Amino acid sequence: MSTLFATSVANAKPQDRDYKLSDGGGLYLLVRTNGAKLWRLNYRHLGKYRTLAFGTYPEVSLADARGKRDEARRQIAAGLDPSHEQKVALAKARVEENDTFKAVAKEWIAKNEREDMAEITLSKIRWLLDMAYPKIGNRPIAKITTQEVLAVLRSVEATGRYESARRMRSVLGRVFRYAVATTRAERDPTGDLRGALTVPRTKHLAAITNPKRAGELMRAIEGYTGHAITLYALRLSAHMFVRPGELRQAEWAEFDFDRSVWNLPAEKMKMRGAHRVPLSTQVTSLFEELWELTGTGRYCFPSFRTDRRPMSENTVNAALRVLGFAQEEMSAHGFRAMAATLLNESGRFHPDAIERQLAHVERDGVRRAYTRGEYWSERVTMMQFWSDELDRLRSGAKLLKPNFGGRHAAAG
Repeated sequence: MSTLFATSVANAKPQDRDYKLSDGGGLYLLVRTNGAKLWRLNYRHLGKYRTLAFGTYPEVSLADARGKRDEARRQIAAGLDPSHEQKVALAKARVEENDTFKAVAKEWIAKNEREDMAEITLSKIRWLLDMAYPKIGNRPIAKITTQEVLAVLRSVEATGRYESARRMRSVLGRVFRYAVATTRAERDPTGDLRGALTVPRTKHLAAITNPKRAGELMRAIEGYTGHAITLYALRLSAHMFVRPGELRQAEWAEFDFDRSVWNLPAEKMKMRGAHRVPLSTQVTSLFEELWELTGTGRYCFPSFRTDRRPMSENTVNAALRVLGFAQEEMSAHGFRAMAATLLNESGRFHPDAIERQLAHVERDGVRRAYTRGEYWSERVTMMQFWSDELDRLRSGAKLLKPNFGGRHAAAG
């Protein structure tokens, strides 16, 4: 039965010796000679007497101390040792404090690096996480609430970057799920945010798909007077229509000019599969010329500041702006749409061959199982055709009319 009152605890004064004020059930207040008031609990576990510390008064009130005593008694009744349980709880708290969101996120990124995630994907993930770190980076990941995550996403939405907010939610969720899998968190709070974010309008990357305008683009490129390496990047973007990141990170060691092929490793590809690009005679000649400029280094298109890094991702887009093509009309990624559209309209090649050359993966699992072929011979022919067509368009000629018989013959 409790014997203490809040007033008696508050009025307890230090004496010449330490003394105890008992509250029943093993709980007592230890009053030290220096005036400190400490809550203690004496109990018995497995035949041994033990003492448990509950903190100091007034930080821990009489009511709080009684609550801790009652919880300890429940643990004892369940066969547990309150002292051990307290140590486990403290250790867990310390671990949680060290397991911040940023620490777990960096660990997750390191795991993805070991699993050979494409560097271009990793860089996008790091960029999104860098925007989240100021608000939740130093928070224990197990304690981060749904409201905190929403605040991070809302701060990105406030700048009008709706697509970035959507992608950030996905990345944050992957970090939280990794934390759950590694026992650093109980749940993924991003799951509660489905439907909370603004759905961005679908934006198609700017691309020229008109033959006449494509010819004007190729003539403009030939008139480019900026950096020579950028000129080759523009030309080869049109001829090879790979993704901009794949082109700018191209390495000389990846090319087999004897067999006229560029072998892109899986780790550089968006879809995580190795890819081959047949080299037309025009493309081979362009690379021979480019070799004179950058052939002694690792990258075909090195940064202007150091040859240890590839060209900036904005270089080709900036060059297109210099040439007079607005952001809404043409982009570095637009060379892919230009080639895909005009090649399909030519009617000379199987659509699947064009898709393979674009390194697209069939989303329909059943269809993918029946379209495993690479259409390599047709792609070799197609890439030479495309380079020839770009030369024709540049000289002012019209795109060749569809030859549906030729397409079906190739498909067979």
